[in-house]
Amino acid sequence: MYGYIKGKITEIGNNYVIIDNNGIGYIIYVPNPYSYQLEKEYTIYTYTCIREDEQSLYGFKEIEEKELFLKLISVKGLGPKMALPILATGSIDGIVDAIERENILYLKKFPKIGDKVAKQIVLDLKGKITNTNTGLFKIEDTTDELTEVLLGLGYKQIDIKKIIPKVDKELSLENQIKESLKLLLK
Repeated sequence: MYGYIKGKITEIGNNYVIIDNNGIGYIIYVPNPYSYQLEKEYTIYTYTCIREDEQSLYGFKEIEEKELFLKLISVKGLGPKMALPILATGSIDGIVDAIERENILYLKKFPKIGDKVAKQIVLDLKGKITNTNTGLFKIEDTTDELTEVLLGLGYKQIDIKKIIPKVDKELSLENQIKESLKLLLK
């Protein structure tokens, strides 16, 4: 709903800050509220959580934090209230490294993260997030998967190699397949 909110911090709580934007005070749950200073202006990148019984805003100083948060809440059994403390007590690089190396012990050190949830994080996210040179998290290159799908459809490796560079890597795998099929049929 909101991409970010820019304003002055008017209150700091245990797990939230209140940011004043044009006379409206937004309560935003943040990983580390004490990293903010009262009466200082900030841009907080937000995620809006709307449930049957609540509407909450979760905020982050950096867009990379928000991106990792969104990846974490996509994990089965891991909601926003469990994902926020992970970002509060761990570094982005440390969390990504733990996921990639399947370091369950590192992930279990976070509040409310047990063995089952830690394993689910690794299962759902390993190989799907990397820290690119822009600092943003992206889904890994799907070229290998695309090649496998096209081979499975009966296309030859030589033909596939010719069209792969022409396929937009920013598209989802499904759309990459559609684009590839169009190129192969020409």
